[in-house]
Amino acid sequence: MKTLDTFRLSLSHVRKSKMRSWLTIIGIVIGVAAVVAIISIGQGMQESVASRLGSLGADLITVTPGFSRASGGFDGGRSGGSTNINLTDKDVNVIKQVPGVLYVNGMVTGRSEMIMGTEKTSVSITGVDPVVWRSLVTTDLEAGRYLQPGDSNAVVIGYSLAHETFLQPLTLNRPVTIGGKTFKIVGIFVKSGGGFGGAGGDNAVYMPVDYSRDVITTNISRNTFTSIMIKVSDSTLANQVASDIVTKLMPSRHVNSRTRDFTVTEFAVIQQQITSVVQTISLFLAAIAAVSLIVGAVGIANTMFMSVMERTRQIGLLKALGATDAEVMKLFLMESGLFGFVGGVIGIITGVLISIIISAVGLQTMGPGGTMSTVVSPQLLIFALSFSIFVGIVSGVAPARSAAKMNPVDALRFEQ
Repeated sequence: MKTLDTFRLSLSHVRKSKMRSWLTIIGIVIGVAAVVAIISIGQGMQESVASRLGSLGADLITVTPGFSRASGGFDGGRSGGSTNINLTDKDVNVIKQVPGVLYVNGMVTGRSEMIMGTEKTSVSITGVDPVVWRSLVTTDLEAGRYLQPGDSNAVVIGYSLAHETFLQPLTLNRPVTIGGKTFKIVGIFVKSGGGFGGAGGDNAVYMPVDYSRDVITTNISRNTFTSIMIKVSDSTLANQVASDIVTKLMPSRHVNSRTRDFTVTEFAVIQQQITSVVQTISLFLAAIAAVSLIVGAVGIANTMFMSVMERTRQIGLLKALGATDAEVMKLFLMESGLFGFVGGVIGIITGVLISIIISAVGLQTMGPGGTMSTVVSPQLLIFALSFSIFVGIVSGVAPARSAAKMNPVDALRFEQ
């Protein structure tokens, strides 16, 4: 029996039992749609995270006071009895001498009260070195300019602070009062959703470091910093540079591996860790969704066993006319594969529509500049269709073997 004839015979039986066929297909549709939607959401999450973490820069390293041990966690710089948890100008100068270091930015962070007219709010303050900050910051500006050397009482603010915090939007050159002092807005960041390392926090204020110490509520001494940001000349050297910084700072700060009171962190490591977590979550959710395909597979198997029982006399007739066991088996495998194919196509369409709706709702919820989106790749669609066909064929193996092993004489005698 030719393959085309086998396909036509399978298709005619599927059409004949429309209600049962559609009920069987729905099980596959639900499973495939769930897999496509969840994986597309997961890929969208990965791209969104990668986009946000990409603004950190794989060539950035940060030094913070206190040391986080693998076994004991953050000790606030008190390991070994050290009480000096702040970083100093001396540390900045030592780091500048490390090979591979391109820029060093001593930073001061804290909070202060910001007043605009009769309104006031608590804001995050980041003091930076205007000389090198432009070379470190990776977030674009919506309006204005970055801080420049020689700026006095000038600030750059985040998107949310400019547009959403006060009743009236903050605009360029508008005076604001921070910590009792008057500043002029010279720049506004685009919406970033972040704020790592002074890279454009939506609710943050950036100003020259010397002025930040005067407005931050926490008392921070002159020539001291709460963190130091480093940009390396080559991102591939980040790991080696970080190791060299540790080696240089320990004798300079008169500490050893036991009494170490600072932490050196590579942003590339943070990127890898967060991306790995997102990928694991996505795979876990996809595995849960794939369980529904097992339910669909059971439905196909049940339908095929019923089909074999109903067509026992037909099977006997085919075998009496010369059909081989392989041809009979192929007939039923093709039928179960049709269930997988049709269910896969409809499931893919449904899953894509779900992902589009989720993406649209996510963007609307997050407002302008939102980054919630889903990603439907051609590879995902091919995988989903191939997997649904595979599930369909595998589900039909047992019923097909049962049909192929039938004795033609007994089959012809079978009475329904």
